[in-house]
Amino acid sequence: QVQLVESGGGLVQPGGSLRLSCAVSVSGSIFSSVGMGWYRQVPGKQREWVARIGIAGGTNYADSVKGRFTISRDNAKKMVYLQMNNVKPEDAAVYYCNTDEPRWQWGQGAQVIVSS
Repeated sequence: QVQLVESGGGLVQPGGSLRLSCAVSVSGSIFSSVGMGWYRQVPGKQREWVARIGIAGGTNYADSVKGRFTISRDNAKKMVYLQMNNVKPEDAAVYYCNTDEPRWQWGQGAQVIVSS
């Protein structure tokens, strides 16, 4: 069973930066063969897609985070990252990683709180 462990969440001021990490417990060959994504969820709302990175490193972003967030991956470490810059109050949520067509069991997420 694949485990997804998100970390790096916390309190950030508006305009600040935060880097989220996601450790994926799967074989390296499988990890490097799937696109990965970051998602977020606010209580009472559906989980929404934030960013994705393909197996060749191509990236896509939701309009709400484009130009502020950067997704990256390290296939050797089986890690996915989300660099969040110029964070806004509306970015507050629990952030999750998964494949870009979510197929694995969701992890516990990383909570991001935006407050001055």
